Amino acid sequence: MERTAGGGDVLTVSNHHDWKAALSGIRGEVLFDAPLADLTSLRIGGPADVLVSPEDVHDVCRIVRQASAAQVPVMVLGGTNLLVRDGGIRGVVLSLSNLAAIEKEDDRLVFAEAGVRMPTLLGFAVHHALSGLEWAAGIPGTVGGAVVMNAGTKLGEMQTCLDAIQMVNPEGRLRTYPATDVVFSYRSVNLPEGIVVGAWLRLTPASRETIESQTKSYLQYRKRSQPLSQPNAGSVFKNPREIPAGRLIEEAGLKGYRVGDAQVSPKHANFIVNLGRARSTDVLRLIETIRQEVLRRTGIRLELEWKVVGESEVP
Repeated sequence: MERTAGGGDVLTVSNHHDWKAALSGIRGEVLFDAPLADLTSLRIGGPADVLVSPEDVHDVCRIVRQASAAQVPVMVLGGTNLLVRDGGIRGVVLSLSNLAAIEKEDDRLVFAEAGVRMPTLLGFAVHHALSGLEWAAGIPGTVGGAVVMNAGTKLGEMQTCLDAIQMVNPEGRLRTYPATDVVFSYRSVNLPEGIVVGAWLRLTPASRETIESQTKSYLQYRKRSQPLSQPNAGSVFKNPREIPAGRLIEEAGLKGYRVGDAQVSPKHANFIVNLGRARSTDVLRLIETIRQEVLRRTGIRLELEWKVVGESEVP
C-alpha cells in the first residue's frame, strides 16, 4: 500500500508512467488501480490506473501541466452518457466532484463549477427564482458534462442558457470562452481543447411558484417515461431527424430485449439499464444488435449518443 498526496492508502501500480512527476504536489485525493463502476451512472467499468479528485481548479491546472510534461494521458470522468469498458482506463482519470461551488453573481448570472450536479444547480435556480433550467429536471449529470454534451431534453438544452465557459487549456492555464464563440449542435459542442471546470449561466427572474410548478411537472413526466430508478447512462442513441430513436427500437420489437444483465428498458427503448451484473461487453453487444436490427428494418443507422472509453481487456 502507498499513501498518496491526498492522504489515502492505495495499491501501487507498476508501469512505464512517471507517476511521481505527474502527481507531485496534488492536494486532492489520489487512488491507484481505482474501480470506476460506482462512479458511473450505468454502474459498469474497469479500474483507472490512477483516479484523482483535484481539490480545486488550481489542482486541475497543476495535474494537467505535470501529466503533460510526464507524457501521462489525462481523461475527465463524466459519470453519465458514458460506458467504461471492462478493462478500465490507462493513465490519469480526473473526478471533478470537489469542484462544487455555485455563486449568484448578479440578478441573472450564475456561476457553477463543473462538478456541481445538475439537480443541485436546478434547485439553486429555483431557490433564487431564476428560470431557464426547468428543462433539466431529472437530468442526473454534472454541469461540466452538460456543457460538453450540450445536454438537453425536448424542452430545452444547455446552449440556451450558457453565457461563458471556464476551461483549463492543455498548458494548464485557466481560460474563459464566451458562449457566442462556441459552436453548438445536437448533443455536441465544438470546444477548444482542454477541460471544462466551470460555466456562467444567464437565467431569467421569474415567479418561484411558476418555476417550481413547471419543474415538478417536467420531473413527473420523466419519471413516468424513463427508467430513472435503474442504473442507466441516459439516451443511448441520438434521435434521427426522421423519427425518435426510441420509437425505431420499439418498432423493431426490442423493448425489453437483453444480453446478460444489460436490457433495453421496457419503459423507454432508447435507454439501456443494468439489471445488476451487466458488463460492458454485454452492453456493446446489445448496442450492436439494436443498430443492426433498426438498420435492417428501416435503413437508418443509429448514431451513439454515449461516449465509450477504456480498454476491452484488463491489462
